[in-house]
Amino acid sequence: MNNIDHLIRLANRIGAFFEAMPRHDDSIEGIANHIHKFWEPRMRIAMLEFIETTPDGQSAEVGLDDIVLEALLKNRERLTPKQTSTL
Repeated sequence: MNNIDHLIRLANRIGAFFEAMPRHDDSIEGIANHIHKFWEPRMRIAMLEFIETTPDGQSAEVGLDDIVLEALLKNRERLTPKQTSTL
């Protein structure tokens, strides 16, 4: 299993948890919020680069659940780590 497959599986588990919320918008927000708060920048960058090059969210081994892909796409800017100066 490669790194992106691992990240997809993690994201799908997060999605499964938040998908149980009564309102779809709350589910999308919960997924994005969790990934933003708890994934380190390298993880978020890898996932965002993956969906940039693979818009359907499907790797050879596993694919992003629809709700997770939606959350990532709708919150791409927020999930993109900010560049910091090293001066």
